[in-house]
Amino acid sequence: MQTSTKTIRSVQRTCVWLLLVSGAVVFAIPFLWMVRIALVPDDQIDMGLRLLADWSDMRYMNFATAMTVQPFHRYFLNTYIITILGLCGEVLASSFVAYGFARKQFPGKNMIFIFMLATMMLPPQVTMIPVFILFRTFGWVDTILPLTVPSLSGAAFSIFLLRQFFMTIPRDYDDAADIDGCNSFQIYSRIILPSSKPALLTVVIFSFIGRWNDLLGPLIYLNSPDKYTLQLGLMAFRGLYSTQWNLLMAASIVVMLPCLVLFFVAQRYFISGILIGGLKE
Repeated sequence: MQTSTKTIRSVQRTCVWLLLVSGAVVFAIPFLWMVRIALVPDDQIDMGLRLLADWSDMRYMNFATAMTVQPFHRYFLNTYIITILGLCGEVLASSFVAYGFARKQFPGKNMIFIFMLATMMLPPQVTMIPVFILFRTFGWVDTILPLTVPSLSGAAFSIFLLRQFFMTIPRDYDDAADIDGCNSFQIYSRIILPSSKPALLTVVIFSFIGRWNDLLGPLIYLNSPDKYTLQLGLMAFRGLYSTQWNLLMAASIVVMLPCLVLFFVAQRYFISGILIGGLKE
């Protein structure tokens, strides 16, 4: 009987692994296709569409060429500045607001929290025009301010995720710190934040990927070529009559590398932050 149970578990484990591997292969095919197109010569773009074709004649110089066709060093710097400033503002503001929702009692807290969650259902296209008019009135168009300053108000999803995680931290820590003479800000900075690394890293990953890959915001607010981000730089590969697909794919791979590296480095914290943040009702 015990042998039969072990056999069934082994079969189940094998089936799960086969299913996961099959899904990974399916999702990896577009990326492999992109790599294939990025490595073909200019006159053999049609060969790049054949994933199983000969891979011997590869042009690795396409990556270097793609990085010199446009001033990508400048685009990288602009994107990095916008991403880091926006990320820091979102993490600090969201964690502070989440701490208030999770640890403090005040009139209308639950109703305010519900209204905050309701903003997640509002498409950004609804507020795009009035927000643009507001920033134009401030004189912020063609600056990075519209892409960074709004992060200081936090993000609804980040606040929700952090609030759920903060509620899993025992309140005994707060009481002990209060007895030791700590105020609310000290409890927040010395106890809550250090205990919430998985959730904070999850917010960092989401914020970094979203801002690094943002196209719509820079497209609306940035007009000067020297202020373009990476996503606007990738658009420059698309010509009026033709597109250099191999260079476009090569540049796209280079642009997505920081997101891949960040995810694989912090995936353990990312997964635990998502799981634990969703447990507390």
